[in-house]
Amino acid sequence: MFELLEPICLVTFCADECNEELAALGHRTYWDGYFASRAAPLGRVPAHVVHAAFYNFADGEAARHIPSAWETIPPEASVAARERGSAASLRRILGDELADSPGLVRAADLTTKAATSAPTEGRVMYAGMRTLEVPGDPVARLWHSATMLREHRGDGHIAALVGARIGGTEAHVLSALEQGIHPPESFGRIHHLPKERLAAVMSGLRARGLVDADGHFTEAGRATKQRIETLTDELAVAPYDALSPAELDELITELEPVTAALVATGSQ
Repeated sequence: MFELLEPICLVTFCADECNEELAALGHRTYWDGYFASRAAPLGRVPAHVVHAAFYNFADGEAARHIPSAWETIPPEASVAARERGSAASLRRILGDELADSPGLVRAADLTTKAATSAPTEGRVMYAGMRTLEVPGDPVARLWHSATMLREHRGDGHIAALVGARIGGTEAHVLSALEQGIHPPESFGRIHHLPKERLAAVMSGLRARGLVDADGHFTEAGRATKQRIETLTDELAVAPYDALSPAELDELITELEPVTAALVATGSQ
């Protein structure tokens, strides 16, 4: 389900329409719009709360955008712009025939059934998304519900990372190594951080036996990464318990052509 739904969510970050909608509101940069719109379901919380909920951003990054991004643009306007832009991207990429098809409507309905059925306890970002109104338009509803499931999975992933005592920057290092990026400090999500900060993170991972002297995975590091991913998958199951086996099979069938179209364009 992650592989089927993730390309739907990625239009928010990869395609142009969402950023254009947020810029039209007055957000000055991509990251202003990102923090303002993604954090909006939490309400007007302080930067340190957004930092805690997002987990994998470096210290101070949330504070560069929150609360300043909300001072002249209400959070509600930002989250609405994110939805409009994302739905517009999906409709453009899919084309009218697929976007208006009965299969997409059914996929949106089943995705929504799953996305609105899981417990919210311990799921901060997911709980925030659950407070938002589910769109009536099927394309927007599919994006909205897929994004709810993404945040649900993300909350579980953070729980798995915390349980393994892996911090946000450390998580990026392990992700980079899993992708074959070396040195992991060159990974796009962390390469801009101060060298002293990255050196301290790598030193800590070496001290725990998770990476070796050359900055590659040790067997223990690879096993730790795999345990985190396995637990993340296990924790992501709950929403789909709301679907019967036949409904889950139907959802997979209806999502496949949607996902294939998005993957073919890189969700752009």
